[in-house]
Amino acid sequence: MQAIVKEKRAPGLKVTTVAKPSAGPGEVLIAVRHAGVCGTDLHIADWDGWAQGRLKPPLVIGHEFAGEIVAVGDGVAELKVGQPVTAEGHIVCGHCVQCRTGNGHICRNTRIIGVDRDGAFAEYIAMPATNVLPLNGIPTTVGAVMDPMGNAFHTVLTADVSGSTVFIVGCGPIGCFAVGIARAAGAAKVIASDVNPKRLELARAMGAHLLINAARDDVVRTVVEETGGEGADVVCEMSGVPSALHQAFAAVRMGGRVQLLGIPKGEVPVDFASEIIFKGITVYGVIGRKMYDTWHQMRRYLTAGLLDPRPVITHQFPLTKVDEAIAAIRAGDAGKIILEIA
Repeated sequence: MQAIVKEKRAPGLKVTTVAKPSAGPGEVLIAVRHAGVCGTDLHIADWDGWAQGRLKPPLVIGHEFAGEIVAVGDGVAELKVGQPVTAEGHIVCGHCVQCRTGNGHICRNTRIIGVDRDGAFAEYIAMPATNVLPLNGIPTTVGAVMDPMGNAFHTVLTADVSGSTVFIVGCGPIGCFAVGIARAAGAAKVIASDVNPKRLELARAMGAHLLINAARDDVVRTVVEETGGEGADVVCEMSGVPSALHQAFAAVRMGGRVQLLGIPKGEVPVDFASEIIFKGITVYGVIGRKMYDTWHQMRRYLTAGLLDPRPVITHQFPLTKVDEAIAAIRAGDAGKIILEIA
């Protein structure tokens, strides 16, 4: 089969032919139809410090996808050939304290497809049946972005957003998904900030009430003014940019909540007394999707028509054009990028 492979410990990716996997016991074989490209894939292509310390080439990359089941292994009864599906890309142990207390998303033994084992930028992928979720009528173009969208659902819906003012810091694809989710969940006002005008327009398309260009506007003053001098009830920091992190803490109201999804490249100094303790705020770190609460939330919102994430999908490329897809991410003007595989 054709696949996109990190072939060696050096920059670059290669479209090549690899062995087609099979469905072992407890697994299903999925014909991939669409796959989402994300920043992690850019790190792998560039072979940066994180990739060098984590990956062991050769490896099929890619962790966001949707497709159709073509074979089921022994012991799989709940899934059927022909079903359109997506999958949780974090494969967890099921035995650690985290897994056994409903916190599998922070399993200490997590293995991620496309990072720790062969991934989804291929014509076929074998997945544990426990990780596979039927799409229930959701198209595979949308199913392919449910992994990153799930990060946004986790970020937004672990806060009390109904009737609240929600400030989304950073309008990359996940930030734009978060805007739409906050609107769908009943936020009274959704404010979004970024330095990129094109991304701000995507946030507008997803329903932001107010846009702040952080390159020219006073972000914190604007949020405080728009909230009657109080600050936002909930702030979702999606960028990981140090200045934006400080804006998040400054823009949240006393007793409010800051949800942290963006990952800084290094250490960020924080004045814990003035930024957190004296404001009495709650800070929540977000990683991945809650298994499997987040996935069920997503399916309910999507199948009920409460959320349409498609405005965030700005580019589609065939599998063989992965270099163009990576270049579009690197240019900074794209929303979510999809690879068409079959």
